Amino acid sequence: MKKIFFTPFMVLFILLWVSCSQGNYPQSGIVRKAYKTNLKRMRTGYNHFVPVNLPLDSLGAKQWDAPSPNFDIRTPDLVIIHYTEENSCPQALYTLTNPNTNRKVSANYLICKDGTVFKLVDERYRAWQAGLSRWGNFNNINSISMGIELDNTGKEPFSEKQIASLLVLLHTIKSRYYIPTGNFIGHADVTPTRRADPGTYFPWEELAAQGFGYWRDSVLPALPDGFDYKTDLRLIGYDIRDTAAAIVAFKRHFIQNDTTPVLTGYDKQVLNDIFLKYDQ
Repeated sequence: MKKIFFTPFMVLFILLWVSCSQGNYPQSGIVRKAYKTNLKRMRTGYNHFVPVNLPLDSLGAKQWDAPSPNFDIRTPDLVIIHYTEENSCPQALYTLTNPNTNRKVSANYLICKDGTVFKLVDERYRAWQAGLSRWGNFNNINSISMGIELDNTGKEPFSEKQIASLLVLLHTIKSRYYIPTGNFIGHADVTPTRRADPGTYFPWEELAAQGFGYWRDSVLPALPDGFDYKTDLRLIGYDIRDTAAAIVAFKRHFIQNDTTPVLTGYDKQVLNDIFLKYDQ
């Protein structure tokens, strides 16, 4: 059999081709085993039905198990954007896929600075990304949302390639699930007392221009009589039990150059402007 010899150039080409191809990232056996175990456990609920067993003496009637085929997996209503607060994408990937830590976290997607996209949790499943959080009347945010992590320390601008990949991903998500414009928000929006991501460097205005979240108008409407900033914050979705934290979260998203826990006259106009968009 004729031997094939690879030149250094051929080896480099093959490595580049493999690195640029879409496929499964080479993770450790521990991670792969933990993933398959959890996937099997999640699928169990869809393979059989467990009837609700009510005490017969209180129900006073027969109980029947009559499974209906008319169901599917819940789809997301919110998209939550995060920064990783890690020093590199491989470090973030390790954190988001590690099954052996007390702080088990994940997301549906991770986007690196170079634009590389990692799919971590299938969109049909509940990623552990929002934690203890609240938006509007919902406090089980993980069950109604999809999480996207961006490789960023929280102290630096986001790269153009990263935002370009994010926009492509958001377009595909929005088209699949018909998520309303106002439901693309940040982690800090749903956890104002705990988190700051995606931070003041995040280009919310650029996203809003493409239909992912809202942004303030260049000409702001006058404040109405009886304006109540707490009511506007609450109706947008912010948890105002800690009003100062809610104000900071709002300003981190929509003002960005000032995150003090006080609303200026201009801030109130912006708040009213954003509220009117949600109220449409």
